[in-house]
Amino acid sequence: MPQASASSVSKSSERRSPSLVSPLSVLQRFRVLIRTAQRHSQWIERQSGVTGAQLWALQELFEEPGLRVGELAKRMALHQSTASNMIDKLESSGLVSKERTSVDQRVVRLSLTEAGRDLLARAPSPARGVLPEALRLLDEEKLWRLQGELDELLQQIKDLDEGFGMQPLPFTE
Repeated sequence: MPQASASSVSKSSERRSPSLVSPLSVLQRFRVLIRTAQRHSQWIERQSGVTGAQLWALQELFEEPGLRVGELAKRMALHQSTASNMIDKLESSGLVSKERTSVDQRVVRLSLTEAGRDLLARAPSPARGVLPEALRLLDEEKLWRLQGELDELLQQIKDLDEGFGMQPLPFTE
């Protein structure tokens, strides 16, 4: 991925100037966020052969082997059926294995196969994607503030479908 240029760094101070704040300047920042995330996801898919969301799932399973589908869904803020469908694809590709525990056959534990570990080792980073990773790097106070401002913005939108929050961005699927 290309690095930020000196001109983009100097523009960051301009972005903070209150005189340049407008609904359109904020909209532009949303566009930059979404398009950057989209470009990174497309790059991940070209480099690794899996979608951005699938690579994120592999990263979660690498960090916490033996997760259940519901636990993985929670870690990725996805609906459980969405995570289950994604895991089915990863399993059929030979990247993830499912194992039932001997005690309770209903409990299915997920783990990476050797092929899954190899793919993750050579895949581009951040494996979670640029937007989830950037959010993860913010401190708690900034996250609270950002979430509050976004909640306020979402209240202004009619016919809001909050279920969209439990689906991956379309370009990462």
